[in-house]
Amino acid sequence: MTKALPKSFNCPTEFTLAVLDGKWKTVILCYLKERPFRYAELRKLVPKLSDKVLTERLHDLIASGLVARRRRTGSKVQDYTLTQKGRLLSSVLRELYAWGTDNAASFGVKVGQPLKVLRGVP
Repeated sequence: MTKALPKSFNCPTEFTLAVLDGKWKTVILCYLKERPFRYAELRKLVPKLSDKVLTERLHDLIASGLVARRRRTGSKVQDYTLTQKGRLLSSVLRELYAWGTDNAASFGVKVGQPLKVLRGVP
């Protein structure tokens, strides 16, 4: 559930991290920066994420103004998409993704490349 933010922060980075707080928010935003997705599509992209938590995180992201739920023109299908405020995070999200890709091996972990799959890159 959405937590109320403190009224002041000592540092802008502290504020940004408070808005993005929650294990899966940045992952969801990372996908949505590529294109709008339906709920079921997001659910498939993050298999470790339960329906309950995905619903909560999307609700939080909508409440913070980073994500919008929009009905496709002439359809009952709804997509989740980044708002203008959410799109402003795109460069930060790209850098987080790149840092994870570049540094995972030095931490002894393997990471997938889901954005390459989304883009159709082998």
